[in-house]
Amino acid sequence: MPKDVVTTDQIAPPVGPFSAAVRAGGFLFLSGQVGVDPRTDKLVDGDAAAQAEQVLTNVSAVLLASGKSLADVVRVGVFLTDMADYAAVNAVYRRHFPEPFPARTAVCVAALPLGAKVEIDLIAH
Repeated sequence: MPKDVVTTDQIAPPVGPFSAAVRAGGFLFLSGQVGVDPRTDKLVDGDAAAQAEQVLTNVSAVLLASGKSLADVVRVGVFLTDMADYAAVNAVYRRHFPEPFPARTAVCVAALPLGAKVEIDLIAH
């Protein structure tokens, strides 16, 4: 199956050997994004909610570059370093995603790139 890489200059460059997104088989697979401000290439200051806002701004930019939006998302993975941040991140998530909400998982992990508190990956169709 052929694959097509999607990127945009509206997000910071990847911090590793991966693409921001890959389109294959009618789906768009977005790599995990953390709350890096593309103007500074640094993690935004603030709590998990502030980082989640930036993450969703970043994934929205990648989706837009591919002709998609958050309304096209069918699955989301949320990674938190502290489950105490779940409610705050969930509130941000609810403001950004339209109903019907995509399928989702939320898991707690030991650490994330750049010391982030939240990372989100997703699949759109």
